[in-house]
Amino acid sequence: MKGERIAQLELLLRSHPEGIRRAEIARRLGVHRSTISRYVEDLAKHIDIYEENSLIKIRCPDDEPTNMELSIYECLAFNMGAEALAGKAEFANPHLASGLRKLAMNMKSYAPKISENALGIADRIDKAIQENRSRTGQYNQVLEVLIDCWVSGRIARITTDIPDKEEIEIAPYFIGFKDEGYGRKPITVTGRLRHTRDIITLNISSITDATMLDQTYTIPDNLKPFSKRDDAAGYDAIDMIPLTLRLKEKSALNSFSPLVHSSYELEKDGDGYICRMEAENSIELMLRIVQCGTSVKILEPAEYRSRFISSLKSILELYADDVHDTAGR
Repeated sequence: MKGERIAQLELLLRSHPEGIRRAEIARRLGVHRSTISRYVEDLAKHIDIYEENSLIKIRCPDDEPTNMELSIYECLAFNMGAEALAGKAEFANPHLASGLRKLAMNMKSYAPKISENALGIADRIDKAIQENRSRTGQYNQVLEVLIDCWVSGRIARITTDIPDKEEIEIAPYFIGFKDEGYGRKPITVTGRLRHTRDIITLNISSITDATMLDQTYTIPDNLKPFSKRDDAAGYDAIDMIPLTLRLKEKSALNSFSPLVHSSYELEKDGDGYICRMEAENSIELMLRIVQCGTSVKILEPAEYRSRFISSLKSILELYADDVHDTAGR
């Protein structure tokens, strides 16, 4: 356990080059402040760390190069990747802009054009942040708390805008992009619901508040995200739904490939098939079922079937007059 804490201390220091106070380190590692000195001493045997103005920092030796020189090919690849990331990110992130500027200044002497372009991307990100401060402020605050929890190995208490799941506690296992189809790649957090074995994935945009708790966790070596749960009955509104579908043809399953789902269980049923699987509970799932038209019918669970029918009725109500006009012709 002590070795794990020292590794977490190093991660904290590297993610906070400006330094971090002992009390804050103790809070994030979930240990008493008096033990931090021992961790600092042990870590100092491997890397050069020091304390300045009550802040613990990692020292960069004068005899070590402070600049990282990339090849022109690496610079161009980095620049294209940064531009794609800036365009794909759901919300502008100030840390992305800051990191871009540091790397751009590093390559200014030997790749000035690429450096200039990278600085321009950073400026675009900052402009987007300023123009959408009401949205990006909350979003990035939540993202920072989740990253701190991830680095520190701490449980996060989050508030979501998902009905019946306003407040949950999660052990963050991974933060990254998720491909939801149609070119959309929102930033998500994947982790275990506290006191359960359920692994869930949430879009950061659905989280309205996040708080780091004192409780710690470790990521299991044999982690299997989205593994099928033992309790087949019922489903978690933000996790996976145990679906039973009737298919006219197997090819209809291609529509569900972009979604998170378990392996299919198929059995012949007359001219069609009965399919059982667990699939993510998201608006994308409903859209995929609608896309299948009459080729797919929801059999179970009854609650999800009713919710799907209710959604279809709500859509039809928008076109009620047109439906009546068409029927009268």
